[in-house]
Amino acid sequence: MDSAFVGHLHTLRLALTDPRFDACAVTGALAVQTGARGALDKAAAEAAAGTDGAGPYADRLAASVEAAGTTVQRPELGTLVAAVPAGPAERDAATAAVAAVDDEAVRLRTAVKSRDGFFTTFCISPYSRYIARWCARRGLTPNQVTTASLITALIAAGCAATGERWGYAAAGVLLLVSFVLDCTDGQLARYSLQYSTMGAWLDATFDRAKEYAFYAGLALGAARNGDDVWALAVGSMILMTCRHVVDFSFNEANHDATANTSPTAALSGRLDSVGWTVWVRRMIILPIGERWAMIAVLTAFTTPRIVFYALLIGCAFGALYTTAGRVLRSLTRKATRTDRAAQALADLADSGPLAELQARLLRGRAGSFGSVYVAALGTLVMIAGAVFLPFGDPRLIAVAVIYVMAAGLAVAAPLKGALDWLIPPLFRAAEYTTVLILAMKAEVPGALPAAFGLIAAVAYHHYDTVYRIRGGTGAPPHWLVRTIGGHEGRVLLITALAAVLVSREADFPVALTAVAVFVALVVLVESIRFWVSSGAPAVHDEGEPA
Repeated sequence: MDSAFVGHLHTLRLALTDPRFDACAVTGALAVQTGARGALDKAAAEAAAGTDGAGPYADRLAASVEAAGTTVQRPELGTLVAAVPAGPAERDAATAAVAAVDDEAVRLRTAVKSRDGFFTTFCISPYSRYIARWCARRGLTPNQVTTASLITALIAAGCAATGERWGYAAAGVLLLVSFVLDCTDGQLARYSLQYSTMGAWLDATFDRAKEYAFYAGLALGAARNGDDVWALAVGSMILMTCRHVVDFSFNEANHDATANTSPTAALSGRLDSVGWTVWVRRMIILPIGERWAMIAVLTAFTTPRIVFYALLIGCAFGALYTTAGRVLRSLTRKATRTDRAAQALADLADSGPLAELQARLLRGRAGSFGSVYVAALGTLVMIAGAVFLPFGDPRLIAVAVIYVMAAGLAVAAPLKGALDWLIPPLFRAAEYTTVLILAMKAEVPGALPAAFGLIAAVAYHHYDTVYRIRGGTGAPPHWLVRTIGGHEGRVLLITALAAVLVSREADFPVALTAVAVFVALVVLVESIRFWVSSGAPAVHDEGEPA
């Protein structure tokens, strides 16, 4: 290093905890993850042999590492100070600037995520950050706060399940308390830099567990009053999960794409420059803060049916808005996607042995096919068959076989097309919706709750896959995906069960429950083993720049 580094270590420590980047650099300091050590060694050798000595040594290394293809994070300093002084006078000035910064104020500010919804930013974070500091000073850990948030949400679901007005009112209040704790755990982690693999797993899964448990509580409460809203509860869970898969797939497809620009993205950037449009655009997609606030208020003052109607309408609009924008970006940008992105999309597709077999047979001859169009056609055929054919009709098995063939053909070629990121959400929609429709058509008690449990178990597997990929460790092991059949295998199994049990429809919920229990046990055991192991990543959201 050219000279001694003077600055706030907190900034560099915050940067180093972000697993999305192979290297992190601030002025005068560079650190790399283990996987990027080779790139750093090569850059250091080139710097030693070169003659260009302009700029701090760390900056030159960062530029060389990035030029070689390694992603480098350059955290914004904001009010913090970092410098490589050239002499005593500059050192004194830098030391004085460091001392003048209120570190505690910076820590509180950076504890809050830089991009959040309107409700979270203005109604929760102004005081939840102080709750996080209170927890830190009493030795509480983010995992403990996360667990408290889960327990509070489960109690809220139990209150909603009573079907009484007092229960609904209490459920609404407790759901908001759970959300405050949900914000606090991440702020506590950022405030105290307490990131852990267990925390990553808890934070990544508990949000969905809390929300979907509350859906079930509302459905149970409505049933006590003679109103069956299980289909709405399942539909809400399907819509929410598919919407999240759209987000995850699009981000993975474009994580490291080159020439990643489009007129649509430029328009979005111009809109972001107008302050009020940023908040409007964040609110209309109904992020978790606005969504939970809406659910809490409507639960307290209306009925579960109204809650689900509002949820379905609001989330459908948000899903259409975001998906349409991303489709336009994908069609208008000239991006070259990497092998890593293609592999991530293939992993998110969750193809089982039947699709894999076809993909191997077709590989090398599938380049002329549009993968996303094949997946869309297979999805439409499967859902249409489930809608228009009677429950248990053997022809639906033939339709499922067509879907299996389409699933294999869709993933036979590398998923590098402009719209191939739509393939995982299309497969999710096909599988989840087929289960919902068959459960509705069975018209026997317990079918829809059993479908809710099965979809919840499979959705957990899909969220687990997402967070493993985001953490940089890749998808779950192949044996797990093969054991639970892949999406196409489960669709074929459920349609076959419906045909076999057509004369004993009362046994269909039992069959769905058995499949749900099997999937849940296999997935949870492997997921817990992975997330508590030393190789699990610490997935988290970074706070705003200081």
